[in-house]
Amino acid sequence: MTAMSPDRRHFLSSTLGLGFALAVRPVAASVIVTDSQNLATGVTAVDSGGDSMPLYYAQPAKPRGPLPTVIVIQEIFGVHEHIQDLCRRLAKRGFLAVAPELYFRQGDPRQVADINELLQKVVSKVPDAQVQADLDAVARWAADNGGDAKRLAVTGFCWGGRQAWLYAAHNPKVKAAAAWYGKLQGAVSANTPRHPLDVVAQLQAPVLGLYGGRDQSIPAESVQKMQDALRAAGKESEIIVYPDADHGFNADYRPSYHPAAAQDGWQKMLAWFHQHGV
Repeated sequence: MTAMSPDRRHFLSSTLGLGFALAVRPVAASVIVTDSQNLATGVTAVDSGGDSMPLYYAQPAKPRGPLPTVIVIQEIFGVHEHIQDLCRRLAKRGFLAVAPELYFRQGDPRQVADINELLQKVVSKVPDAQVQADLDAVARWAADNGGDAKRLAVTGFCWGGRQAWLYAAHNPKVKAAAAWYGKLQGAVSANTPRHPLDVVAQLQAPVLGLYGGRDQSIPAESVQKMQDALRAAGKESEIIVYPDADHGFNADYRPSYHPAAAQDGWQKMLAWFHQHGV
């Protein structure tokens, strides 16, 4: 990794500090904690459009050559402890996992206690085009810092799940993607001009969609439309629905956590990445 001054490291550490977002506390007893033993983890800054974007990374401490890379796209709560833990889990499997704080221009989502306020004052102000450009910057950073540019994957959760679909249609260097309960359709706006259903024909990487059958925010009709569209376009992408799981079923720190679906989805994601050369 690129050397960093102590002052800069302190600033970034405070920006992407430990702990869970205020809006998700108290944390459920089911929370999973992954240690950093035999890993190199930390925070750094990535230049994107002239701005300095905070990023959390985790990788094996002693890599044997360039590492397969997974960009981890945050939930609406930002790169809080859960997202950092997911990066460590991927690093334990041999990946360079990187999670950029994609709201950094709009505000700190970890410090907003009310979800509605978070959605209105921060999340809704983040343009898709900005996100895609920031993810491009992360991919370049990873390739320059020990990642294998030819083995690039992306995964995202909730808000990040939708972005994972969009990024699979945006960057031809992505080999595989996994979208966890990401919204598939909705109203369009200047910031969100297209949704995953609108970019099926443009998908350049196979996407594994992981959805909950009890998710009221993403109804079964929406998932079925996506499955039909993928089939009609002849795409290799696949959607798995866990009938008894709700939205956020991989979020082990929340009541929505569904261990069986989460564990099965995680293993299927890893197999999907391996199947497609990541």
